[in-house]
Amino acid sequence: MKKQIPTQLIVGLGILLVGAGIVIGEFLIVRWYPGHQIAVRQATLDLVPFKNDGLGIEMQVAKGIREKVEPFSGGVRIYAPRVWGIGPTIKITSQPNPDNSSQFTPQITAIWQTDGVTHDLPRYHFEHTEINHRDAVLIWQYKDRSMVLTMRVMAPDRIVEAECNAGATDEDLYMLACDESFRTIKVAGPESVMPATPGVYEISPNQAKPARKH
Repeated sequence: MKKQIPTQLIVGLGILLVGAGIVIGEFLIVRWYPGHQIAVRQATLDLVPFKNDGLGIEMQVAKGIREKVEPFSGGVRIYAPRVWGIGPTIKITSQPNPDNSSQFTPQITAIWQTDGVTHDLPRYHFEHTEINHRDAVLIWQYKDRSMVLTMRVMAPDRIVEAECNAGATDEDLYMLACDESFRTIKVAGPESVMPATPGVYEISPNQAKPARKH
């Protein structure tokens, strides 16, 4: 007759395996995972140089976004492909500046600033700022089921527009990657003439709210 393994031994081995699994799981959660998260975050946000002479720009782009570069007519697409879902993407275009002005007008900045309220846009935020001595605006909004950051930068000879879509990823992390990338952009061309107090304008009520088209 074959000897049967005692039930107590089987139970004891089962308890030992469960206990080992708990210990390993605790180690992964408490010790390994936080460090892994920090490493992933740092690898995503680390910046690498990018330059496009056709668009007249150079900037630093977060590694988590800059995996592939794909030019298209009038612009360039920088993105990180995903097997499942949509990865983060930056699209950059450039167009001539017909007025040769260094600054966006108070009227257009007022429209952008109030678009969130005027059109009831979700999670809308507007910032009028200066990036590397160029007048610039940054607009955050939720559209097409993901967060999008739009940047417009004005130089006397060109206006550069970039849109960064977080895609189906870690929204907070990739919005930060978009923001940090955009704030490094340098636009080629003549030097901009900036006001003594950039971003401060007096806006009349009629200018602040655009009329709706019927």
